[in-house]
Amino acid sequence: MRLPLFIANRYLLAKKSHNLINIITWISIVGISVASFALIVVLSAFNGLERVIGEMNNRLTPDLQISAVKGKTFDLTAFPLGQLKDIEGVAHAIPTLTDDALFRSDDKQHIGQVKGVGLDYEQVERLGEVMFNGTSLKLTDGIHSFAIPGSGVAWRLGINPYSPYATLRVYVPKRGDASQMSLESSFNSGVLNVQSTFSTEQEVDEKLVLVPFDWLSGLLEYHDKASAVELFLAPKADLGKVKKAVKSLVGADFQVKDQREQMATLYKIMRSEKWAVYIILTFILILATFNVVGSLTMLMIEKRKDTEILRALGANNSLIHRIFLNEGLLISVAGGLIGLLLGIVVVLLQQKFGFVKFGTGGNYVVDAYPVWLKGKDVLLIFATLLVVGCTSAWLTVRRATRQSDSSTR
Repeated sequence: MRLPLFIANRYLLAKKSHNLINIITWISIVGISVASFALIVVLSAFNGLERVIGEMNNRLTPDLQISAVKGKTFDLTAFPLGQLKDIEGVAHAIPTLTDDALFRSDDKQHIGQVKGVGLDYEQVERLGEVMFNGTSLKLTDGIHSFAIPGSGVAWRLGINPYSPYATLRVYVPKRGDASQMSLESSFNSGVLNVQSTFSTEQEVDEKLVLVPFDWLSGLLEYHDKASAVELFLAPKADLGKVKKAVKSLVGADFQVKDQREQMATLYKIMRSEKWAVYIILTFILILATFNVVGSLTMLMIEKRKDTEILRALGANNSLIHRIFLNEGLLISVAGGLIGLLLGIVVVLLQQKFGFVKFGTGGNYVVDAYPVWLKGKDVLLIFATLLVVGCTSAWLTVRRATRQSDSSTR
């Protein structure tokens, strides 16, 4: 053990002549522990929330989405749909058509989005997980076509999917010169039966309705057109490799987005909130280090005789500075490690057993508060502790040294 660190360690553990210094030192350690504990718990809570929302959206969001760089739709007859299905790792390649629409059921109406999907949608296994209350993902029975509204849309329109008479009328703008159309002739409309609903995320549930692709294509008068092609990959497929192959196949006229890119706005908002909280809690950590400054200043005053003895034995100013720098760093690291270890234990227990519940009586997606411990967050917090501890100790020692030098002149 290096001499400065050895002496600093003795100063930290040894009983001081003034009990107040011991009290301030322990207050410093406790304050830093609380701040680091809060950092790891709060960041893990944001990670858990991001993971839950991501899992909810990922069930309905395709692994890859192909859309035109320019324009709302593209021509399917010139699109290499068959070649996409031949790429290794692609399980389903499904054309989709999305547009704004007005939904109506009896005397209630609601504005949202209608999405036409190919019948292969029924074969995507994970999409069955978003179906509400055990209903099945069924777009047609061979004779009739069905609409599958989000649970929020169904609630607003008063649709009961278990009723044999549940229907949904869809209104979409008619193509052509809008200036020459009357209000009555400006929309195409069609009626579909409703036998099921889906539930994934509130914003999606309250605006989206799934319908058969061919039915919506006829209603919109978009023959052989698609808004996007959605790719669902095989379980062990290499996403990066498949994405590269798809980009090479479709060319520069199309953009290929993975799940995170499709939900870029959502993830950016959540990431911004997480880092905003990190900055706020880091400020609290900085405030907690003020106690370290006080403890270190009082310790330097108490140990003046020791430093004079060390100088008489040949120690230079650099050695003395490093002793107290190590002392301040030890206080910060001790408090930080205690808080981090406690926080990690609490997060892992919550992650495993879910002790902290949301409560009873609510319709929650998960029963317990979601948390997810990330190693990079632990490293970030520890690095923050080192930076804050080193900076506060360096500034304290530097200031005390200047005052000591000025008083001796």
